[in-house]
Amino acid sequence: MTLATPVLHTARLRLRPFTDADADPLFALHSSAYVMRYWDSPPWTDRARAERFIAMCRTMADEGTGVRLAIDRASDGAFVGWCVLAEWNPDYRSASLGYCLAEAMWGDGYATEAAHALVRWAFDTLDLNRIQSETDTRNVASARVLEKIGFVREGTLREDCVVNGEVSDSWVFGLIRREWRPSAVPFPAREA
Repeated sequence: MTLATPVLHTARLRLRPFTDADADPLFALHSSAYVMRYWDSPPWTDRARAERFIAMCRTMADEGTGVRLAIDRASDGAFVGWCVLAEWNPDYRSASLGYCLAEAMWGDGYATEAAHALVRWAFDTLDLNRIQSETDTRNVASARVLEKIGFVREGTLREDCVVNGEVSDSWVFGLIRREWRPSAVPFPAREA
């Protein structure tokens, strides 16, 4: 089953399907060692990775397993990063949330705003009961983003990843539909 990739708007952002024109900013994002320091994959060194990533975004939607959206700043169209709803399982009514933003865009609430918009779309459109997310325990900023949206830290996966050659723990966060408060974030999303 194909999953239609939405275009979502918030007060300051536009979330949209990736295009081939996103390859350069996407490569810049994923080639930053600082941005990727908590990821379980190394920074990209080959621009072709960006093209494969964009192709995988299309495949994910075509296969109906999720959507990955590019995030642009509404005021000037600047590439902010991306967010994803992956591992959609209509039988279990569940999915996973993730995001990655360019370092220059950190600290302005863009991750919270974008993730909130995608969570709202997911609950409204996909009849989800649960959305889960994981973050490296050292990535306190990402944990704060999830908590602002209403996610609850449910536990720790001990030594579940190897990040930059180091064994790392991850926190598991969950958000249940009955606990979702769409108005709790100051940047309400509206679908285009």
